[in-house]
Amino acid sequence: MSQDQQVSDQSDRGRSHPRALAEIALSGVYEIAKILARPARLETTLSSVLNVLSAYLDLRQAAIMLLDDDNVPEVLVGAFGTQDVDEAAPKELQRPALDQVIATAMPLVVENVAEHPLFIGTAIAAAAAADTTGTTAFVGVPIKVEGRVVGTLSIDRTVPKPRALSLDHDVRFLSMIANLIGQNVQLHKAIARDRERLMEESRRLERELDIAKPARERVHVAGIIGESQSIKSVLDKIRIVAKSNATVLLRGESGTGKELFARAIHELSPRVKGPFIKVNCAALPETVLESELFGHEKGAFTGAVNSRKGRFELADGGTIFLDEIGEISPMFQAKLLRVLQEGEVDRVGGTKTIKVDVRVVAATNKNLEEAVARKEFRADLYYRISVVPLLLPPLRDRKGDIPALAQSFLQRFNKQNGRDLRLAQSAIDVLKACGFPGNVRELENCICRTATLTSNDTIQASDFGCKQGECLSASLWRSRNTAVAPVAPQPLVSFADDVGVAELDADDEGSADDAAGGLRVSREKLLEAMERTGWVQAKAARVLGLTPRQIGYALKKHNIELKKF
Repeated sequence: MSQDQQVSDQSDRGRSHPRALAEIALSGVYEIAKILARPARLETTLSSVLNVLSAYLDLRQAAIMLLDDDNVPEVLVGAFGTQDVDEAAPKELQRPALDQVIATAMPLVVENVAEHPLFIGTAIAAAAAADTTGTTAFVGVPIKVEGRVVGTLSIDRTVPKPRALSLDHDVRFLSMIANLIGQNVQLHKAIARDRERLMEESRRLERELDIAKPARERVHVAGIIGESQSIKSVLDKIRIVAKSNATVLLRGESGTGKELFARAIHELSPRVKGPFIKVNCAALPETVLESELFGHEKGAFTGAVNSRKGRFELADGGTIFLDEIGEISPMFQAKLLRVLQEGEVDRVGGTKTIKVDVRVVAATNKNLEEAVARKEFRADLYYRISVVPLLLPPLRDRKGDIPALAQSFLQRFNKQNGRDLRLAQSAIDVLKACGFPGNVRELENCICRTATLTSNDTIQASDFGCKQGECLSASLWRSRNTAVAPVAPQPLVSFADDVGVAELDADDEGSADDAAGGLRVSREKLLEAMERTGWVQAKAARVLGLTPRQIGYALKKHNIELKKF
């Protein structure tokens, strides 16, 4: 016997046993509460609620109708799917009955719809009149948020004859479910408002970046070396973003120097006189991370012999840098979200809430959009930290900066080791030819390793490990590429608001012209356009003055994987 059949049998047996009815209701409320607690689209959640509800009450049909802010019916979720109210058949909606529930803000119980004036001419009344096995009952309850009706939850069910009809239990049960739905609707609306506010702030900052004059003072930040256009572009954006308190998310591959850029944001901001506190979220277990960020009181756990301020308190009036934020656990994400939303921290073991004024800069090399889709990263936290996303270019896209970076690393090595080494032109040529998948960090390690093993005063091309078959980093990345090589490449697919699905085919007419147009786009400009337009190819094409097909060729050329939402 299936679970639904067991629930239905329990419901039938429990009709005459109040205790059994209470147990069934409690079980149903628990199952539905679990569904409402899961992160998902509102319509999907409500559809799942109705599926569980039909199993517990043995229904013919159930529906949830939500109202917009102008009290106009907006969305209907029910046995016949999810659709706009205007597209649903008027007879299916039972609108007169639902309008009465909305107007009175009270439950409506109709024991026989075939004889009730509210259902005259409806499909349900016609079906009920033709049914000789029982009567069809209707129950509708209001969904409320802070006393205001925001929708209705309604059911209709067939009750066999000649059993007496008692719907009091159904009204109480549905009222509890409607209360839970109302809380869930309120939460979704709050998240939507918060997301829209953050996106508007992001759009405002982007507009400032667009209208900013290109001929402005060059930004110089200690530790950031480079004259390439990609680095200048990032620093110019930082110069503008630093003036606000907006949360910044630094994105890019490992080794691109996210901490240096985070410090640049701090040093160019009005908070420069305040502290700059950095935390590597991936380096600490969750229990230790909570104490590190929020602090703890004396005796909060074994070894807590004294009270201690957390990093957020220490960063008060300044900036906190949360590196590898994509690695924190879902449970800790909820705790961090409260701090970012309210600006308040609670020490571990403490009872006092502490207000903090902190500018947050986060960083990750993880694809957070995919993590959100897999429900590994909270969507509300993602929107909170990604107010101003900045993409840091990999070293392979700024090869013109390699000589200056290499000279800087070699000077540091000379100073620390009392040597006077120089780079020959042949050595610089070797460095510029390297892809450096580990980016600036790998370049620094390469210089340090080669300088340590060099006995001459000048580093030549032959001194590098890659020329002697001893470059372990190259072996590592080569093995990674070999591991994925057998997988056949898939066509790039983009879902755009006005293009639909576009697949690349090199044999199509006009492919040569399209490929030529796409190949002219640099990786940096392509990534920036895709980030700005939410990874919609059609919009990115308009930004860059290309066609969607040309964008597709450019993505394929630069081996950029599409992010899907």
